[in-house]
Amino acid sequence: MSLPEPVVALGGGHGLYASLSALRTLTHRLTAVVTVADDGGSSGRLRAELGMAPPGDLRMALSALCENTEWGHTWRDTLQSRFDTDGPLDGHAVGNLLIAALWNRSGSMVESLDWVAQLLRARGRVLPQAEDALEISATVTDALGARRIVGQSSLAVARGDVSELRIEPAAPRVPEETIAAIADAGMVVLGPGSWYTSVLTHFLVAPVADALVAQGPRSVLVANVGDADIETAGMGRAAELRAMRDLAPDFAPAVVIVDADYESDEVHEVLDSWGSHAVFAQVQDPSGRAHRASALASAFETAGELLALES
Repeated sequence: MSLPEPVVALGGGHGLYASLSALRTLTHRLTAVVTVADDGGSSGRLRAELGMAPPGDLRMALSALCENTEWGHTWRDTLQSRFDTDGPLDGHAVGNLLIAALWNRSGSMVESLDWVAQLLRARGRVLPQAEDALEISATVTDALGARRIVGQSSLAVARGDVSELRIEPAAPRVPEETIAAIADAGMVVLGPGSWYTSVLTHFLVAPVADALVAQGPRSVLVANVGDADIETAGMGRAAELRAMRDLAPDFAPAVVIVDADYESDEVHEVLDSWGSHAVFAQVQDPSGRAHRASALASAFETAGELLALES
């Protein structure tokens, strides 16, 4: 069975890469909406020097959608390769520099990403969550008390309970194409990924949050596996789902995909409060730290069937 189309997947980094790798096997009508809060590494240096939205997660999404040919794989691997030097190019990804050059030429991140997508002969489109680079901050509380953590790279390694998530600018510029893609989707996929800095961030951008709330009946939420992210260490799946419910009380996903190993009464309680359908399946890879694309694709097919029944 084909998925309700078109499909839009939101997130960032390796989590979004996993979703896109699965979804691209099920649909040709696929768009990624990517967070723009990264401030570390090559992306952080480029956003600081040029004042652009960080390109790293955008590059990852484009790479996930490359044409499945020698041409597509060659350009994917080239975009993903990094310089290893003793000079200022050290650590920069080739794709980040290409996106930066195209952005510097056109002034439009959407146009820049479309050009790179053509180079990759991408199976889908990649759009930024916002044209402006976002600075994310939160209050983190541990045994020593509460402190304000500023910046995605700092928050990602902060240990403690996260609350009062915010972004600057509070009202960033959001491309019309991004909102239109979400609004027109037959299926919206949110997650997996770094929960606070790649997933929940979407609900801090008002136009994106409004579009997601409206698309709740067509939304599929993918819960994380493992405990690789320091920012959510020890939380567990139920706590992550509750964090989303608390931040976005008007949003209720129609379907939630959870690895079968994490099924619990607490998880069921959150899903029941949303009125969500549950898909419990073995979707994590043998390491227990990431999703298997083939297993996630099967779970998406089940989710698509559930959405079709509700429509």
